[in-house]
Amino acid sequence: MLIGEIAAKSGLSRDTIRFYEKQGLIQVGRKERRFNNYKEYPPAVLRKLATIKSLKHYGFTLNEIKESIELWETGAFDCVEEKPKLLQRVEEIEKQIQQLMLIKHNLLRSIENCPGDCDVVKSLRG
Repeated sequence: MLIGEIAAKSGLSRDTIRFYEKQGLIQVGRKERRFNNYKEYPPAVLRKLATIKSLKHYGFTLNEIKESIELWETGAFDCVEEKPKLLQRVEEIEKQIQQLMLIKHNLLRSIENCPGDCDVVKSLRG
């Protein structure tokens, strides 16, 4: 598959696919090129892109995804060992939710006080 076809099938942009390749998440070897030097992406790349997309939905960073894929491919991925990392991620998400709820509360309070004693105006005044 050429990049346009793999982009259409994966739902990712060509730029994203190229970026993932630069980051080492996917690889296309020299022998997997056409006579005109166009990259020929094997079906395994499409499966890996689907994996990357799926793990991104869980909030993993590209570095974490790369590490997990490498562990998986070498047979070293251990769900029990990864569990504390996942629990830590849940804690981080809880903190982010609390921060966002505070921001939401502050914005709603500012909206209620507008016009008049608007917190945004107070901040702008210094």
